[in-house]
Amino acid sequence: MAKQPPHRDPAQDAPHVGPPAHAAAGLPAIGHTLRMAADQMSPGRVLATLRKVNQQGGFDCPGCAWPDPDKPHLAEFCENGAKAVAEEATERRTTPEFFAAHPVAELAERSGYWLGQQGRLTTPMLLDEGASHYAPIGWDEAFALIAAELTALGSPDEAAFYTSGRTSNEAAFAYQLFARRLGTNNLPDCSNMCHESSGSALTETLGVGKGSVSLKDLYQADLIIVAGQNPGTNHPRMLSALERAKRAGAKIVSVNPLPEAGLERFKNPQTPRGLVGSGTRLTDLFLQIRLGGDLALFRALNHLLLTTPDAVDEAFVAEHCAGYREFAAEAADLDRPATLAATGLPWEQIEELHRLVLSSRKIIVCWAMGLTQHKHSVPTIREVVNFLLLRGNVGRPGAGVCPVRGHSNVQGDRTMGIFERPSTAFLDALGKEFAFEPPRAHGYDTVDTIRAMRDGRIRVFFAMGGNFVAASPDTDATEAAMRRCRLTVHVSTKLNRSHVITGARALILPTLGRTDRDVSTLGPQFVSVEDSMGMVHSSRGGLRPPAPDLLSEVAIVSRLARAALGPQDPTPWEDFARDYDLIRDRIARVIPGFDDFNAKVRRPGGFALPHAPRDSRTFPTATGKANFTVNPLTAPDVPPGRLLLQTLRSHDQYNTTVYGLDDRYRGITGGRRVVLVNPADAAELGLDDGRFVDLVSEWKDGVERRAAHFRVVHYPVARGGAAAYYPETNVLVPLDSTADISNTPTSKAVVVRLEPTA
Repeated sequence: MAKQPPHRDPAQDAPHVGPPAHAAAGLPAIGHTLRMAADQMSPGRVLATLRKVNQQGGFDCPGCAWPDPDKPHLAEFCENGAKAVAEEATERRTTPEFFAAHPVAELAERSGYWLGQQGRLTTPMLLDEGASHYAPIGWDEAFALIAAELTALGSPDEAAFYTSGRTSNEAAFAYQLFARRLGTNNLPDCSNMCHESSGSALTETLGVGKGSVSLKDLYQADLIIVAGQNPGTNHPRMLSALERAKRAGAKIVSVNPLPEAGLERFKNPQTPRGLVGSGTRLTDLFLQIRLGGDLALFRALNHLLLTTPDAVDEAFVAEHCAGYREFAAEAADLDRPATLAATGLPWEQIEELHRLVLSSRKIIVCWAMGLTQHKHSVPTIREVVNFLLLRGNVGRPGAGVCPVRGHSNVQGDRTMGIFERPSTAFLDALGKEFAFEPPRAHGYDTVDTIRAMRDGRIRVFFAMGGNFVAASPDTDATEAAMRRCRLTVHVSTKLNRSHVITGARALILPTLGRTDRDVSTLGPQFVSVEDSMGMVHSSRGGLRPPAPDLLSEVAIVSRLARAALGPQDPTPWEDFARDYDLIRDRIARVIPGFDDFNAKVRRPGGFALPHAPRDSRTFPTATGKANFTVNPLTAPDVPPGRLLLQTLRSHDQYNTTVYGLDDRYRGITGGRRVVLVNPADAAELGLDDGRFVDLVSEWKDGVERRAAHFRVVHYPVARGGAAAYYPETNVLVPLDSTADISNTPTSKAVVVRLEPTA
C-alpha cells in the first residue's frame, strides 16, 4: 500500500545545500523514481501503470509535451514523468471526511506541496457563501448552481473559462464551443504565461505559431542551440534525443544563465553506458549568458554572418523572404560594448559560436521560458528566426525552430480553439458547423482576466484543470482578484492552492485523469493529444477511477453546457458525452489538418499536422513570405545593489505541482526557499552563504512585493542575476510587468533587492 500523506508540512523546513551535480539521470534517477512511485502506489499498481506510459495503446504522460519516438522504449518515460504518473495514479484519496476535518482557512495556510500530497479528489464539493468548510454536492446540483450564476450575469463576458495544458483535444474543443455558444471569447490559458511570446513571434515571421521540426530533424541536425531551457529537469526525455543527435555527429551549444547538469552530461538510464559508465557529454560550447542577453547574442551572431562572405543563403532569402534589406541595414552596425554588457560573454565565445554556425548546414534552435518571459521576448524570438532565415534553416530537413512546450497538450488546446483572439477563419468554420454566430470581440488572456476580476468585470471564473492562483503572477493581486468573484469553479484531479482562494462561493469538480479508464454509457472512450512537434495521437487510461461516479472532462463540459444553454440549444451535448468520435468528426470539419480524424488517430503513433513552412517552404504571413524583422537592442534597467531574478523549477516539481522537496541536480535538499546568487555578487552585497533574506521586488508602481525567509546559496549564476523557485516567488512578479505584444508575465526578469530576514 502507498504511504500516508504527511501530517505536518515539511515544505516549511529550512533546506540543506550541497555541491551541484554535473550529470543527469543514471542510477540515481531510477532509484528516485521507484521511491516516489512506492510512496503513492502499491508495487503491482506501479508496474501496471508505468508500463503503459507513452506506449501505443497506452496513455500519454500527464507531464511534458515532448514527442514519442517511432519505436517507444519499454520504459518510455523519464523520472519526472514517472512522478507525474505516480501523483495521478496515487492510492491516496481526498474525501468529504477530509474537508469536514479541515476548514478552508486552515488549508490556506498549508503549502501547495502538502495539499497535493493528500491524494485524488473523489466527490464534487461546494464552499457555500459564508461557510467555513467545503461540503459534498451532487453533480446535477453543481451544474444547476453554475448555470444559475452564468445566466444571472449581465453579459457572457463577465465569465472567464481558463484551461490548463493537460486538457485533451476533445474536451478542449467542447469547452471552447460551450464558451462561444454562451457568447464569450474569454478563454485564457496557460500558454498566455509561457509560450505566448513564441506564438506571437513565429506567427508574424513564419505564419505558423508552432515549431517546425520533428524528432527526425533533431537526429539529422549539424548544430543544435538550446537557449533558455533546462531539459534535464523540465523535458528529460529530450536528453535521449540530444544524445542520439550527438552520436550522429551534431554539435550542441547551450545558452543559459545557470549551468545545467543535464546539458553537461547525460547518463541514459536505458543503456549500460548510462547506468555504470560516464554517460555522454552533450554540450560542446556553454555560453553562460546574463539574464535577458539572448537578443544581443543573436543580433551579434547575425551581424557576423552578414559580414562574412558567402555566409548568407542568398537564393533562399531572395525566393522566400521579405524585409531583408531593412533588417540587413540595421544589423550592419554593431555596438560591441553594449553587446558584451548585455550578454556578459567574452567576444571570443561569440566568435566561437559563429565558427560553429559556419561549419554547419543544418541548424535547429530550441528554447523555452528562458526566452519567452522577458519584456523583449517577442523581439528575441524574432531575432532567432532572423538567424535561421539567413542560412536557409527553415523548411530544410534537420533544421528549424523548436519552441519546447511545457505541459502535455498545451499546444493541442490552442489548436482546438482555446484562444482569446481566435482567427476569423476559425470562427467562420465553427459557426458554419454548429449553425450559430460566434462572438467576434477579443476576449481576456490570463493577465487581463486577473485585471478584470480585480475590477469587478469578471464575476464567474471557471478553470478546466491547472492551478491558476499558484501559476499566475503577482500572487497577492491574483488572490485578491479571485476573492472578488461571485463563483469560482475548478475541475481538478487533486487539491491545490486555487481551491482555498475562492470567490463568494466555490466548487471543486473532480475528474478523471490520463491514467484512469474512461467508460461512458456507450462503452470505453479514448482522447487525443498533440505533442510539442505537432504529432497527434491517442491516449487511453487503464486504471479503475478513484471514485465510481467520477466524470471525464468531456462529460463535465457537456453536462454543464446543457444545464447552462438549456434544452433549446441544438448542440448534441449528450451524444458528445457518450461518444467522443462524434466530437472528433466535428473537429475534422472545423480545424485544418484533422480531416479523417477518427481513422488517423487510431493509427499506431498517430499523425503529423501540416506545417506549411516545414512541408513546402510556403509562409502564410501577411507578405506571403518569411519575414525578416528589425529588433533594436534592449536591456533591463537594474539599479546598483539590485539583482535580476528569474523564477525556475526545482527537479522535484512540474509547473506548480511539487512532487518533493529536493533539487538534487543543484544540490538543494529538504526545502525550497532558496535564492541562488553568484558568489561575487553576494560578496559585493555582503551576503554570506547560508544567510536568510527577504526578496523584495522593485517596480515602477511603488508597491512592495515581498517573499520572506529565503536561504542565500552561493551558486554559479551569471553575474548580476539570481534564481529562485516558483510558485513561491510568483508574488514578486508585478501583474503589469509583461512582455511587449504577447502580454506574458516577465517572470525571468524581476528586479529585486535582498534584505536580511528580521
